Amino acid sequence: MTELIWEGKYDEQGRRVAPPRIALPFQTVETVNESAGDRDRNLEMFASGRPTEWRNRLIWGDKKYVLPSLLEEFAGKVNLIYIDPPFDTGANFSYTASIPDDPESEGDQAATFVKEPSVIEQKAYRDTWGKNLDSYVRWTAETAALLRDLLTADGSVFVHLDWHVGRYVKAVLDEEFGRNNFVNEIIWWYYNKFQGNVNRFASDHDVIFWYRKSDTYKFHAQAEAREKPTRQIRRAWDKNKGRIVNVKGPDGKVLYQDSTHRTVDDVWRLSMLQPADQTENLRFPTQKPEALLERVVRAASDERDLVLDCFCGSGTTAAVAEKLNRRWIACDLGRFAIHTTRKRLLGIPGVKPFVVQNLGKYERQAWQVAEFGEKAEAATHSYRQFVLDLYRAQPVSSYVWLHGSRSGRMVHVGTVDAPVTRADITGMVTEFRKAVGTGKDAPSRSGVDVLGWDFAFELNETAKQDAELAGINLRLVRIPREVLEKKAVEQGDIKFFELAALRVDVKKKARSVTLTLADFIIPLDDVPEDVRRAVTHWEQWIDYWAVDWDNSDDTFHNEWQSYRTRKERTIARSTTHSYPEPGSYRVIVKVIDILGNDTTKALAVEVK
Repeated sequence: MTELIWEGKYDEQGRRVAPPRIALPFQTVETVNESAGDRDRNLEMFASGRPTEWRNRLIWGDKKYVLPSLLEEFAGKVNLIYIDPPFDTGANFSYTASIPDDPESEGDQAATFVKEPSVIEQKAYRDTWGKNLDSYVRWTAETAALLRDLLTADGSVFVHLDWHVGRYVKAVLDEEFGRNNFVNEIIWWYYNKFQGNVNRFASDHDVIFWYRKSDTYKFHAQAEAREKPTRQIRRAWDKNKGRIVNVKGPDGKVLYQDSTHRTVDDVWRLSMLQPADQTENLRFPTQKPEALLERVVRAASDERDLVLDCFCGSGTTAAVAEKLNRRWIACDLGRFAIHTTRKRLLGIPGVKPFVVQNLGKYERQAWQVAEFGEKAEAATHSYRQFVLDLYRAQPVSSYVWLHGSRSGRMVHVGTVDAPVTRADITGMVTEFRKAVGTGKDAPSRSGVDVLGWDFAFELNETAKQDAELAGINLRLVRIPREVLEKKAVEQGDIKFFELAALRVDVKKKARSVTLTLADFIIPLDDVPEDVRRAVTHWEQWIDYWAVDWDNSDDTFHNEWQSYRTRKERTIARSTTHSYPEPGSYRVIVKVIDILGNDTTKALAVEVK
């Protein structure tokens, strides 16, 4: 048998190298479009040991962790997989972001800018193409092995590629799924693509390789309308002859019929999205038309089947699956891809509840053990030293809450598995006041930089106020996820950024509460200069905001939202909610800015 060999396929003993399979628990960070009644019913079912109602899943994370983690629950349970992986050596993870109008100025101030990929996304690209074709083929083989294990016995996978790597990937898929399980090479001919002048035949198509897991698989033939009716000979199955024959009338003459539709073959003539399209085009790179995914989903799955896309991009697969009554799991490494998909799904009338998940603290815990060992005290000390080095701070050893110093300011390093809380800040403030003037490690400036992976909802405002009362300037700084990536650390690509600040006004009337966005300030360290100049009003930073009206100090339950689209470029600045019962409520407001970053604020509300 002919075999494709690549670097890293076999170990030194000639054994096939299996893909890494680190299974981690998923962390639900948001529920979307779930009513309080639905939530209570699911909690009751869970408490009584009964299966809970299905929730579609939108997962932010790297597929090298996400896919093995999905295997724990979904091995042999996914009916259909569609993936559109990066297949162009010139591709990247940049996207076009929009700056809306200044709401308080005349004229049109709207603009767009290109947001460069994050270090995490750049690292994923380097992993895929770092050694050119060798690394890409290895990456494909590892992914294919995991996808195969997720499929049901009658499941199918559709792999979308183009001329750059299609021929190599097919050899890999033949090996992973078996050449006998190859079903089709589908040609997507996007006839409306403008090529310009090229010194060869224009490239006007992509390929989609369809593989089944076994001999038993689902297929529903698809039909499409003809541009104009055509006259055809009528054909029918003759059971006596065991074949299809021409249908004849009583006079023995062949009968004809006018045909308005044709059965779809393996060449799909479907237009690509055009820039002027206001109905579907989200200006997301590599976005595919819904018509393409609709054909895939209809052909190879049934209603209530489970569909997976682990490179979801703008969310086309999830949106089509939702509209066709399929269950779905959509994953992506890009934060902005997850945000774009969430907005797109919310625009579907009657969208079913779904959850937003990541691997959060569990991924960080696994990283800490892998990097610093399993002994808790030694690992914690090494971890803090590592983060302080990245922050260019010097360690101090005389304190419990204060772990380093930089330019005269003290530094606290938050743990990998818990958010920084108000109680933590109180400990820092108390210790800081005792430390003043006590020796070489004593602070020389009245300031503390608090480094954390996560922060309690209300911390940015309340903690700063508490610290200011004590005469201490507090900076809350997020530890970037890039810290987990060794190559990013080695190349010095780690940047720390201060949290954004959100102000919300609250008005009450009886049991009705009105929230109004009053101000939003984001740190400008990572914002391109041309974007800074284009933004003249704080509201222009906000792309989306949502409210959880009765949070129980758990997952954020998205009960109301307002967001910008290409058609509707404004957002509501206020929203009102009426509570059925008097009492004290914890309200959480979440804002996502035009760069895809989220900021949350907690409010205490009492209605009578």
